Amino acid sequence: MLLRKVRCFWLLLKRRLRWPVRSAGLNFALAYGLVFVISAGAFLSFIWWNTTGQLDRQVELAVQVDAADLSHRWAQGGPPALSLAIQDRLDQNVDDDELYLLVGPDGRKYAGNLPGWPVVISQMDQFYELAIKRDGFRTNAKMHAYALTQGFRMIVGRDVRGRPLVRHVLTDTLIWAWVMVSLLAAGGALAIRRIFRQVVRSIARTTAAVAQGDLSQRIPLTGNETDLVAQTVNTMLERINRLMDGVKQVSNAIAHDLRTPIARARARLEDANRTATSAEELHAAIDRAVMDLDRVTSIFEALLRIAQLEAGARRAAFTILDVRSLLEGLSELYEASVEDAGLRLVFRAGSVRPVNGDPHLLQQAVANLLDNAIKFAPPDTAITLSVDMRDDRLAITVADQGPGMSEDDLGRASERFFRAEAARNTPGAGLGLSLVQAVMSLHGGALELKNGDQGLSATLLLPIVAPALKAG
Repeated sequence: MLLRKVRCFWLLLKRRLRWPVRSAGLNFALAYGLVFVISAGAFLSFIWWNTTGQLDRQVELAVQVDAADLSHRWAQGGPPALSLAIQDRLDQNVDDDELYLLVGPDGRKYAGNLPGWPVVISQMDQFYELAIKRDGFRTNAKMHAYALTQGFRMIVGRDVRGRPLVRHVLTDTLIWAWVMVSLLAAGGALAIRRIFRQVVRSIARTTAAVAQGDLSQRIPLTGNETDLVAQTVNTMLERINRLMDGVKQVSNAIAHDLRTPIARARARLEDANRTATSAEELHAAIDRAVMDLDRVTSIFEALLRIAQLEAGARRAAFTILDVRSLLEGLSELYEASVEDAGLRLVFRAGSVRPVNGDPHLLQQAVANLLDNAIKFAPPDTAITLSVDMRDDRLAITVADQGPGMSEDDLGRASERFFRAEAARNTPGAGLGLSLVQAVMSLHGGALELKNGDQGLSATLLLPIVAPALKAG
C-alpha cells in the first residue's frame, strides 16, 4: 500500500514537473544558450578566483622575502641592527602599506609602526588577516609572526586596504562581461533556432510532397552543416524513387511475361474442349497447358528466391568452402549437357583460397552462367569455366564465344525480366542474372560482365576467408 502511494506521488510530481516547451527547435536553442552561458560563467569565475588569489600570493611572497632579509639583519647585529633596518624601510615606504613590529621578551616594543602585538596572533607558521587601526582609521592587514632568538618576536605585514577595491572593480567588470556573453548566447540561440526551423520546414515540405506522390522533390542544399541531413534524406528519396521505378518495371514485366503463357494455356484448353475427339488429344492439350503454367510457377519461384536472397534470409547455410572442388563437380555434371549442344567445356583452376558461403547458392549461380553460355554459344566452340585469385578476391569466370552484349545491355543485364535483343527468341524469363546478382550481394561479392575478344565473359568476385576466421 505504501509503495503504491509513493509511486502515485512520484508520477504526479513527474507530471507536474514536466518540461512545458514542446518545440524541438526552441529546446535546442535553449540548450545551446544555457550551455554557452554556464560555460562563460565558469570561465569568468575562474578568472576572478585566479586574479584575487594571485593578489594574495603576491602579498605573502613580499612578506616572506622581507622577513627573510630582516632575519638576516638580526643574525648580523641583533636588536639594534634589526630596529635600524625596520626604521629604514618605514622611511622609504612611499605607499605607506608596510607593517612591522619588533618586541622583546617582556613584550616591550623596540621598533615598528604597529601599536602592539595583536592578541589573535599566537602561531608563528601562518598568515593572519586582521582589521587594525592606523592613523585614526581602520584597515585590513595581512601579517605573519616570526620567532627570533633571545625571546624576541617580529611581525611583518602589508596593508591590503586596496584589495577590496580591486576585487570590486574586477567583479563588476566580469559581471558585465557575463551579461554581454549571455546576450550573445541568446542571439546565437535564436539564430540556431531559425536555422533548425528552416531545415525542419524544408524536410516537412519535401516529405509532404513525397506523401502526395511526387517523388521528384528534393531538399535544397544551403551550404552549411545542415546539408548532411539534407543529403541523407535526398539519398533516401532517390533510392525510394529507384525502388518504385523497379517495382513498376517488375510489375510491367510480370504482366507481360505471364500474360503469354497463361493466354496460351487458356487457348489450348479451350481449343481442346471444342475440337478434341479423343482422350489422347485432350490429355496432350492438358499436358501442354500444364507446361505453360509450370513456366509461370517457375517465374514466381525465381522471384521468391531473389527476394529471399536480397533480404539476407539464406545465411544459415554459410560454411567455409573449397570452391575448386565444388566447380570440379559442377564441371563433370554439365559436361554431358555441353556435349549434347555441340560444344566443349574447358575447366581451369589455379591456386585459390577458401571463401565463406552457401555451396548450393554458389553452385546455382555458376549453373545459371553455364546455362546462358550454352544457350548463346555457337556450335563447335568452347565454354571456359575457370577459377583463380584476382587481387584479394576469388574470381569464378564463365566465358563463351557467342555474340556478346552491347554496352547498354551490359549495364541492364542483371535487371529482373530484362532480355537483350539476341535473347528475345530464346526460352527464359530474364531472371537468371538477377538471381546471380542477388547471390553475389548476399555473399558480399560482385557480378562482372564484359565482352571479351571472342564472346561474353561473366565473373563472380567473392571475398576470401580472413586468416583469423579460417583458423577458427
